[in-house]
Amino acid sequence: MALLSADDDYHDWSKYQFSQLSPPVLTCQAVLTETCFLISQNPIGYRLLFSLLKKGLIITNFEIQAYLEEIDTLIHKYSNVPMSFADACLVQLSALYSQAQILTLDSDFFIYRGPKGMPLPVIHPHTHPL
Repeated sequence: MALLSADDDYHDWSKYQFSQLSPPVLTCQAVLTETCFLISQNPIGYRLLFSLLKKGLIITNFEIQAYLEEIDTLIHKYSNVPMSFADACLVQLSALYSQAQILTLDSDFFIYRGPKGMPLPVIHPHTHPL
């Protein structure tokens, strides 16, 4: 969301970090839905998001139906956090791609674990300051 909103405190950080990624950036529909909700009052953010999607710079290539058991398990495992559906999808998505990194402002990703209990590879302002 910070990438799509120029008045967000982390806009410049997000813009820089996004520019360092090799396109396409993979995400899931749950994250796009959450993002659209958060920017619902920001028409410029909508235009930017849809521009990135139309250009193929952001893609969704994750079939939620194929990973329902894993997502359900994650949400139950981290119910004390609590873990959102979108977060669970990203954790599962990162388990599928060994080179995956999660670009986020959400510190909950420091709590979540990947396969074999390993910390997730997270791009976050605390680990990647400008």
